Amino acid sequence: MGGLLKKLFAGILVGVLPVAVMAEATLMKIIPMNQKSLATYYVDAHLAGSGDAEFMVDTGAGYTTINERTLERLVETKNASYVGELTGVMADGSHHRLPIYRIKRLVLGGDCVLTDVEAAVFPRDTRMLLGLTALEKAAPFVFSTNPPTLGLSNCGALSG
Repeated sequence: MGGLLKKLFAGILVGVLPVAVMAEATLMKIIPMNQKSLATYYVDAHLAGSGDAEFMVDTGAGYTTINERTLERLVETKNASYVGELTGVMADGSHHRLPIYRIKRLVLGGDCVLTDVEAAVFPRDTRMLLGLTALEKAAPFVFSTNPPTLGLSNCGALSG
């Protein structure tokens, strides 16, 4: 009898687990990424008050980054507020003091809304990075290279 119960239980699990995994996957927003070179992937985004932008996905960056030009537009439209400063360690090992701003609304892939994302500000027209301060808001997340997609679990809804 014990063997029969084990088989029945195993059969139920085989039927239920794929459904549970599928249900979780349907809750995840799938954001297409654009591959620009061998190992760099970008997502399309929209910043309230600044417009459309492109962010390089960088899971090794602690902070999301924006450039000074984008910051100017965000501050003008009251869509970013100053938080403080930090000393950032760059990829080349150098240290720089960077201002940190809180961005009111960042929309990824057209319909994944993230609010109050902290971003470090880099000079001039520097490439912008989608780092962990944004990705953790949508965690758990999945970075896939084949196909190049970013799966985000905790997106806010688009509204007016």
